[in-house]
Amino acid sequence: MQFDNSQVPPGVIVPDDMSNIYHDLGYAPAVRVGDLVFCAGQVGRDSQLSVIVEPEAQFEACWNNVERVLAAAGCTFDDVVDMTTYHVDMALHYALFKEVKNRRFPRGKSAWTAIGVQSLSRPGLLAEIKCIARGH
Repeated sequence: MQFDNSQVPPGVIVPDDMSNIYHDLGYAPAVRVGDLVFCAGQVGRDSQLSVIVEPEAQFEACWNNVERVLAAAGCTFDDVVDMTTYHVDMALHYALFKEVKNRRFPRGKSAWTAIGVQSLSRPGLLAEIKCIARGH
């Protein structure tokens, strides 16, 4: 069943396949304010909100989820102007995360801050990607 975006306030962006985030977890995947789109942190989970265990697959899912949110806002990775990533056990997983990032995300097109953290919202999550994009 297609998600009815008329159920959300103006400016709130909810991709069709992320309606469970909005309804079950109670937050917007993104919010448009003027010409900017603020994307909530996206993690490596599947459409049923289950954490993907294998690190590389989890990092790919992070980028896939960010890409879906941006697309729902009419944006692409090229529109991202600022990105913050959060990493659990940064020493162990950062190189692989960066390898996946370099495959998926245009290099040198946005500011990027990477922060090591003790944990994220669900056990097993290794990274979270939050960004701001120029809207269209």
